[in-house]
Amino acid sequence: MNDRKISVTEDELHAYVDGELPAERRADVEAWLAANPEDDERVQSWRAMAQMLHARYDAVAHEPVPVRLELERLERRPRQWLYGAAAAALVAFVAGGTAGWIAHGAANAPSTFQSFTEDALDAHRLYVVEVRHPVEVPGNERDHLQAWLTKRCGWTVFAPNLEASGLKLVGGRLLPGPNGPASFLMYEGASGERFTIYSAKTESGATQMRYAKMDKDSALFWADRGVGYVVSGGSDRDRLTKVAQAVYDQAEKNGS
Repeated sequence: MNDRKISVTEDELHAYVDGELPAERRADVEAWLAANPEDDERVQSWRAMAQMLHARYDAVAHEPVPVRLELERLERRPRQWLYGAAAAALVAFVAGGTAGWIAHGAANAPSTFQSFTEDALDAHRLYVVEVRHPVEVPGNERDHLQAWLTKRCGWTVFAPNLEASGLKLVGGRLLPGPNGPASFLMYEGASGERFTIYSAKTESGATQMRYAKMDKDSALFWADRGVGYVVSGGSDRDRLTKVAQAVYDQAEKNGS
């Protein structure tokens, strides 16, 4: 179709699916879809994905953004964390017997685990419901995305290839983390399932994977080389574990 009036953009196709297309363009878009079966198939898949996401996440889609995910906290969060760490150290000193403290789950690592998984799952639930704007930088700009997040976060951010797990990189964005900036990557499967990888600096040493669950979503956390990682997804723990293991293996291989 060479008619300039009927030619439509990618943004207009997304707006059509979201019900945000201006009324005067609707007929043009529908005519374009009737003449372009490939675009019509894409639109139908987007609509099916949107319906699936709404069915699963409408209960949390309109919740307010958690305060800890507000971008303006990026600069002041490290100082708050430092005070918290100092207080935790004082408590540990007074309590004494760090081995016993660890045994009862109140050591520094569990608190790190909790803060990371809470932030990661909040971000996961906030952004997986987005159809048009789930990320800041799209997955087709992988090199730029990795370079940008690496520069802003202060460690090598690597977006793993998860095609073997049936997942394609949607893209990523910058978020506030427990100690400063955090990297947030999103992946999507053919059925519309989405997984996210949240990573930020941590004072914890290397840790094994630990599992957490929030409603219908779950996460696996681990730390290595001063960076904490959380892979979040649905309630299928076996599926989540396989995806997290693929992320871990590639991070190890690339020294991320």
